[in-house]
Amino acid sequence: MHSARPIAPVIPVNQRNIAFRPIGLDAARIVDGPWAQWQHDNRKVTMAHSFEWLERDGTIDNLRRLDPQAGDDRPRRGLWFTDSDLYKALEAVAWDSALEQSNERDALIADLAGIIGRAQQPDGYVNSFVQAGLDVRWDNLVKSHELYCMGHLIQAGIADRRATGRSELFTIAIKAADVIVEDFGGLRRDDTDGHEEIEMALVELYRETGERKYLEMAEQFVDVRGHGVLDASLHFDSAYYQDAIPVRDETTVTGHAVRAIYLLAGVVDLYLETGEKALLDAALEQWSSMTATKTYLTGAVGSRFAGEAFGDSYELPPDLAYGETCATIGNMMLSWRLLLATGQSRFADAFERGLYNLFAASTSIERTAFFYNNPAQRRAPYPAAPTDTRPLRADAPGTRPTWFECACCPPNIMRTIATLPAYLASNDDSGVQLHQFVAADLVFELGAGAVSLSVQTQYPLDGRVAITVTEAPDNPFTLSVRRPDWADALGVAINGGSVDVDATDAGYVPITRTWEAGDVLVIDIPMHPRLTVAHPAVDAVRGTVAIERGPVVYAFESVDQADDVDLNRVELLAERPLAERLGDVEGQETVLITAAGYLRDDTSWTGTGWHSRADAPPVDGRPVELVAIPYSLWANRGPSVMRIFVPEHR
Repeated sequence: MHSARPIAPVIPVNQRNIAFRPIGLDAARIVDGPWAQWQHDNRKVTMAHSFEWLERDGTIDNLRRLDPQAGDDRPRRGLWFTDSDLYKALEAVAWDSALEQSNERDALIADLAGIIGRAQQPDGYVNSFVQAGLDVRWDNLVKSHELYCMGHLIQAGIADRRATGRSELFTIAIKAADVIVEDFGGLRRDDTDGHEEIEMALVELYRETGERKYLEMAEQFVDVRGHGVLDASLHFDSAYYQDAIPVRDETTVTGHAVRAIYLLAGVVDLYLETGEKALLDAALEQWSSMTATKTYLTGAVGSRFAGEAFGDSYELPPDLAYGETCATIGNMMLSWRLLLATGQSRFADAFERGLYNLFAASTSIERTAFFYNNPAQRRAPYPAAPTDTRPLRADAPGTRPTWFECACCPPNIMRTIATLPAYLASNDDSGVQLHQFVAADLVFELGAGAVSLSVQTQYPLDGRVAITVTEAPDNPFTLSVRRPDWADALGVAINGGSVDVDATDAGYVPITRTWEAGDVLVIDIPMHPRLTVAHPAVDAVRGTVAIERGPVVYAFESVDQADDVDLNRVELLAERPLAERLGDVEGQETVLITAAGYLRDDTSWTGTGWHSRADAPPVDGRPVELVAIPYSLWANRGPSVMRIFVPEHR
């Protein structure tokens, strides 16, 4: 049986401002396919790997040494915000406990909660960097990440309480939140953290406790930002911190990508509880601008290495793409909140694009190595990542590193996989909505009664999604299925009979009837390779094409091509048909796509890279066959050349 309140990361309590209600991890189970395997690997492999590194790097010791009884005088290790890495990993373990009970994980959470509790000061403050004497409490908020770290602690406490009913970590989180309210509330301080996150955490804590002081604190942090309250003189400019323009007046995303997106996620959370339309309008305008002008085909956001930041509109160079994993995860979190607020499928489309492409590419097939930033083109096979040391973050090597000095991404990946079932579907007063096509068992409580669905699919290998009703009330309800934005058609059948039904303006195909146990709704989404071009304003890839199939973006990797094919010199014969076949990459079943290409012979260009157009040497070439794999699977077979966009041969 599932609980009265969903076990989920986002649970709006003001029902007047939501279009869809979330379901929880107790009501949604992924039962088959690659996401089920990834959840298993996340539980059995990635979590163990991550906590080994958190011990090895001193992240846990940094808090352990603060126990007044420890007598530990070892110096603190690592960057000043590493507490947050532990808290996110704890959150992931807590959410996973809702999927599969484990005495070992229960003991881990209890042990770590004890360590954090003993490190926490009597008034609730906890930060291993400041308490080590390396900074002064609240004195350097532009850089210190104090509220950011405590926000992740609060989210971990909420996750553990919702998933297991335990109180120890949640009590620690409450104490941390209370010292924030005591020190900042009522504008006792008019500044905020340089890295947003606390806003989401405080709104969720309000939802969990009903204590309005947490909601008001979140609102204050949103309100003060944008007025130059952070001293940016020694670091980046105010725009980097989203502190140059108040969020209600901003029209596009600027600055550090993760920070900007986390702010908007908190803004939507605040709207969902307060109903302030200006907040939703601002978030919608900024999200729309980001999606139209600052998002890569893979769902990557944040094009600049400098400042891990958004660039100008249409500044999307593939070979210089930064594309931090946490930024795409943040956009998935933001898009989910906007979906709940509006009921518009475009937000589920954005979630899907990020999930199947950049997010899926962030982690090795073995689930023990990760990309912090994600290039969209690699001109040469960079050296493989070392396995016994960890880069800071931005020097993306030829393969995925096993850990990072700045290790924000791996635990973020862990908690996303642990909570993935909660993002598959929702319900409202009229019925249920299916947003993502994953083999899963789903349970809903409607006013008319209980609804249970079993979703069977191999998506995205093929586009057939069979939804079997296993429990239904006597009264009619509406079963709505998202029509993906890339789909040019959608077949619908009930119990073997075709049904003509159009998608709504919101992007969902609704079917209202008195459903019975045993009814089978089949959605057939044609899946075929297609060529994609970028907006003409994206100078970096003008005149090129990419390949997509369903939600999956494809890439050409050198290991799949003939030895004499240099991917830096290939063009695509776009008028030739694309062919697909089942295959595998390192044991991962997938669809491979074959394309007709043209290999340029540039040898006539010697001595200089530039010629007068009038006397430029001719360029010859020959036809070649090119093989593309899902972008998500690249860099699993050693260093390689890779590209998504290929010049169109003319």
